[in-house]
Amino acid sequence: MNSVEGLVTQIQGLSSTASDVLSLQNVLKQAYDSLHAESTRLLPFLDQLDPSKHTLGYLYFLEACTAGPVTTESARSFVLIIAIFISSCDAEQIRLAPDKFISVCKRLKDQVLLLEEPLRAVAPMLAAIRKLQPSTENLTSLHPEFLLLCLLAKCYKTGLSILEEDIFEVDEPRNLYLYCYYGGMICIGKKCFRKALELLHNVVTAPISTINAIAVEAYKKYILVSLIHHGQLSTSLPKYASTAAQRTWNFCQPYIELGNIYSNGKIADLETHVQAHMEKFGSDNNLGLVKQVVSSIYKRNIQRLTQTYLTLSLQDISNTVQLNSPKEAEMHVLQMIQDGEIYATINQKDGMVRFLEDPEQYKTCEMIEHIDSSIQRLMTLSKKLTVLDELMSCDPMNLVKAGRERHRFDFDDFDSVPQRFNI
Repeated sequence: MNSVEGLVTQIQGLSSTASDVLSLQNVLKQAYDSLHAESTRLLPFLDQLDPSKHTLGYLYFLEACTAGPVTTESARSFVLIIAIFISSCDAEQIRLAPDKFISVCKRLKDQVLLLEEPLRAVAPMLAAIRKLQPSTENLTSLHPEFLLLCLLAKCYKTGLSILEEDIFEVDEPRNLYLYCYYGGMICIGKKCFRKALELLHNVVTAPISTINAIAVEAYKKYILVSLIHHGQLSTSLPKYASTAAQRTWNFCQPYIELGNIYSNGKIADLETHVQAHMEKFGSDNNLGLVKQVVSSIYKRNIQRLTQTYLTLSLQDISNTVQLNSPKEAEMHVLQMIQDGEIYATINQKDGMVRFLEDPEQYKTCEMIEHIDSSIQRLMTLSKKLTVLDELMSCDPMNLVKAGRERHRFDFDDFDSVPQRFNI
């Protein structure tokens, strides 16, 4: 192969047109092994290349430069170089070598974690996703990396922005599992429990052949979020969940027991169970969520009172729900009113709480717009599913497999359409 200097000259000369770039791609592929052999002396040559014009060549050099062991000192230099490259690189050229671009971006993540500065890679990783994606409907290998960085940097709002996009194309199942797992944790951080349940449910019911750590950890959080958000836990997974997924129950017994105790509404029993398994919940990094579960049982018990009484004194609420004082009961009721979890008024004079019906009449302009937007989204989803169904119905491999397995299934083997929609 030509010398490194000669390769730089070729990169500079073959980066102007699309056909030149394709020719350059062949040259770079042949030079790949030699570049890695010379990796320790490549860094100065990056100064001779413009990442916006010579993107493909710059990428090959940068990938080789960062392939070796990383020290704290070198990480400080490379973090800035990679961030600038991601910001200015040409999207069309990096898509000619997506595996190398992904590799460089993952090394950026490793380097900021080595420096304990995850925030520095959040914006560059989001920019990298946008350049790598053909459309926002595609899940890339960088999505989980981005969400992990958001978690570590506590940039929950930034992570939430990408979770609002509908995903229809996935290359690797593991990317989807991690995307949903980390995404669920971000939603928990923002207390968006409904979205968190949706994402964690995708991991828990995923078609896995063997039990994996992602599914087990997701199921533990799924149990806790279900208790916080719904006040109850389903006793089984849906029938379409794989056999391996069903067996994740065996690794989550303290959490399942927590759910069973929670359903009884006895706070003392719940606190005793938490105390007995404090070390386990702590080692799973779920102690904060468990404490939210304990806190939420007061809300559930107050909500149960709304189903029985029209009026009740704060003293009675305090006694029934096992709070320390009427004042503490008042604070819980006020917070629940503010969060829209109950509808009630408090008479400060006599300390009485009057429970009300839901005032929503579903006829305001805002509600009509919300319903219309939900309908439009569902119609778009329906069209996409129809297209996918047609493609699958014409796929020879899928037809052969369906023919072999048809005798194994019956319509009764599948759950009915769920009644809760995330709209």
